[in-house]
Amino acid sequence: MPGGGAATTLGRYKTIGWIVLIALATRLFVLQTYRMPSASMEDSILVGDYLLAFTLSYGPFIPATNIRLPGFGSPKSGDAVVVRFPHDTEREILKRCMAGPGQTVEIRNKILYLDGKRTVDPKKSKYIDPRVLPKESPDGVRDNYGPVTIPPGHYFVIGDNRDNSDDSRFWGFVQEHDIVAKPSLVYFSWEPDPESPVYEGPGSMPAILAYNVAHFFQLVRWDRIGTVIE
Repeated sequence: MPGGGAATTLGRYKTIGWIVLIALATRLFVLQTYRMPSASMEDSILVGDYLLAFTLSYGPFIPATNIRLPGFGSPKSGDAVVVRFPHDTEREILKRCMAGPGQTVEIRNKILYLDGKRTVDPKKSKYIDPRVLPKESPDGVRDNYGPVTIPPGHYFVIGDNRDNSDDSRFWGFVQEHDIVAKPSLVYFSWEPDPESPVYEGPGSMPAILAYNVAHFFQLVRWDRIGTVIE
């Protein structure tokens, strides 16, 4: 039939267009990807974990604006969360939300209490420093903090690696508006290798690429892929 080929081609382009549109909408309003750069959430989330995070959990932002659409709910105690760093909102970090508005937070000798009751640490959290820092000492808030009542619209976030995390103990509470997503799944994981060549400009890229290709199967953490973030 004359023109049948053109109609078929047009139909294919429309299908591809819809696929691209759906993928973009999903990326903007449902899912985002993150790479964990630090050890602050070990052993729940490791350095080099690549994560899928749901922006729809707390409400996605309209691109290029600070306007937020409704989400499924507010952060809950125990949620792993992606937050905007309070002193540099262009930077996003991963922490665990442990308390919300109106709750009283206190840390006594490393142990976190909410409203006077001892909390249960996340099952993969850890302490790596046997010392207990006095409250009056430099960085003493790491191990002895508060009690402080969280104001309306704010949350207390902390790293699972309790002795090696820069979090609300040091820079204060996070506004709900700055809690942007909930990480849910590790879709890829790459173990840092101190022997890997260091980037020293474009000329170093061939050596880095060759090293990573040669060690690909050793550096991918296969057992991490598909891990659900708890």
